[in-house]
Amino acid sequence: MGDAIDLTGDGGVMKKIVQRSKPDALGPSESLPLVDVHYEGTLADTGEVFDTTREDNTIFSFEIGTGSVIKAWDVALRTMKVGEVAVITCKPEYAYGSAGSPPDIPPEATLVFEVELVACRPRKGSSISSVSDERARLEELKKQREIAAAAKEEEKKKREEAKAAAAARIQAKLEAKKGKGKGKAK
Repeated sequence: MGDAIDLTGDGGVMKKIVQRSKPDALGPSESLPLVDVHYEGTLADTGEVFDTTREDNTIFSFEIGTGSVIKAWDVALRTMKVGEVAVITCKPEYAYGSAGSPPDIPPEATLVFEVELVACRPRKGSSISSVSDERARLEELKKQREIAAAAKEEEKKKREEAKAAAAARIQAKLEAKKGKGKGKAK
C-alpha cells in the first residue's frame, strides 16, 4: 500500500502499511498501553514461519514499553492504530540479536512480521468507560471484517457468473456453427 517507513532512523525497524485503519481509530497511549495483536513472524532469509497467531486465531496481548517483547515491536506498535495491518522488518539488534531464540530463530536473524493491531486497552483498574468504548470499537472492527469478507465473496460470485455466461455464449456459438454445416453437402 505504501512505501516502507524507517521508524528508527538506522533501518533497524522498517514498517510498510498493508491496511490502513479508520481515520478516527485509536492507537496505544499512556491511557491505553495494553495491545492485542494478530501476527505472523517469518525469517527474512528463508521466509520460514516461526510463530503465528493466525493458525489458531488467538490474540497476543502485551503492554507497550515494558520490555516484554522485542524492541522492534515496542517501536512499531506505538505508531499503529486499531485496525491497521503492517509488515514490520526487524534487524537483529531490534529483535533477538546475536543470541537468536533457539531453536526457531538463529543468531543475527532479520525478522519480518505481519502485524494487525486488534485493540488497545487500559491497564486493569482503569476507567470502565474506556473499556466499554474499546469493546464497542472491537465489535465495529469485527463487523467491518465481516462486511469486507461478504463483499469479496460477492465479487467472486459475480466473476464466476460472468465466466459461466461467457462460456455459455461461446458454447452457443460453437453449436450454431455446427448446425449451419449440416445438410448442405450433396
